[in-house]
Amino acid sequence: MSLWLTHPLFIPSMVVGITILLWATSLLPEFITALLFFAVAMVAKIAPPDVIFGGFASSAFWLVFSGFVLGIAIRKTGLADRAARALSSRLTDSWPLMVASVVLLSYALAFVMPSNMGRIALLMPIVAAMAKRAGINDGTRGWYGLALAVGFGTFQLSATILPANVPNLVMSGAAEGSYGIHLNYLPYLLLHTPVLGWLKGAVLIVLICWLFPGKPHAPRDLTPSEPMSGDEKRLAWMLAVVLLLWVSESWHGIGPAWTGLAAAVITLLPRVGFINGDEFSTGVNIRTCIYVAGILGLAITVTQTGIGSAVGEALLQVMPLDAEKPFTSFLALTGITTALNFIMTANGVPALYTTLAQSFADATGFPLLSVIMIQVLGYSTPLLPYQASPIVVAMALGKVPARAGMLLCIALAVATYLILLPLDYAWFTVLGKL
Repeated sequence: MSLWLTHPLFIPSMVVGITILLWATSLLPEFITALLFFAVAMVAKIAPPDVIFGGFASSAFWLVFSGFVLGIAIRKTGLADRAARALSSRLTDSWPLMVASVVLLSYALAFVMPSNMGRIALLMPIVAAMAKRAGINDGTRGWYGLALAVGFGTFQLSATILPANVPNLVMSGAAEGSYGIHLNYLPYLLLHTPVLGWLKGAVLIVLICWLFPGKPHAPRDLTPSEPMSGDEKRLAWMLAVVLLLWVSESWHGIGPAWTGLAAAVITLLPRVGFINGDEFSTGVNIRTCIYVAGILGLAITVTQTGIGSAVGEALLQVMPLDAEKPFTSFLALTGITTALNFIMTANGVPALYTTLAQSFADATGFPLLSVIMIQVLGYSTPLLPYQASPIVVAMALGKVPARAGMLLCIALAVATYLILLPLDYAWFTVLGKL
């Protein structure tokens, strides 16, 4: 015991562990836990300031910030209500149809827009306006279900599309940097879409309809929409340019975060933009921005201090990896990813898991590429909301209580591991990957 108390990782592990516990239990508001992490980590000197506060330099943080600003403008100009008007006339006939349409829209947008946060920023005001027109009021279980449909549909299902979320890109970069393996778009899509895209999407729709029932009604206002105002037209053109730049990132090399930040700045400019200082101060949720920075900073700290590597090596020793029992090994590798999700969150898991993949491949007898691919099921299925920052952002934008998000997280994780994991193993086998 005394040896462990003097171990250089003892204090960092305690700080990280307590932070995770507070986020998991919601004993304190999430942003206060993040500030507490910053303060204690700096006082205890567990890592340099640029590591602890690294979340503020992350592109994900600035996508969250710009998403709030653009969302305010979309609502204020009336674009959100216009889009909702077009959708609600066709998609509010029944609750399953409404939920399914939101999940499908969240998933489909991932094929053309590479940023989870950007997609959520565009979709949430539109879905909120559509819900309002269908009689689904804020603060009801039905509204919580729609907001979670945006968050879960955006993050979990987009894991099947290689360039569509941050963990996929981290995994791709780590695989290329560590082993010279270049992941290709279509083979990746074929491997993951049938189970983790289509079937998981269907399970998500069923769970939301069951856990968060709603009773939409057809909109009463059937009068034609008024012509677009000048502000609506200008904002629509700006968003079209932003979307084009997001889609064409591979050509020009400007990250989605910086494109979004530039658009947010234009939105705030006097006489040129769409919102004023008062609307900015009341509409931008600084609490959520701090929370996201805390999550990202924690993940960076875990990696830089060596906590993640220590946990990964420990898991390698205790998990039942056996070349003679392929399904057990498949299950164990998914379990390792799930365990790492607790301490590193989804963005950080691939960076560590991928570097350990060769050891896992030697122990299981699986091809190295297959071992790398198995982690997708684990990091795309968080057990708690804090493990996936896009879900956190969607919950914040929709003012969804932590309990509701945790309920859907756990329910979907149980369904995934009991039903979809065996099917995923079978699909890997059919494709000759195991």
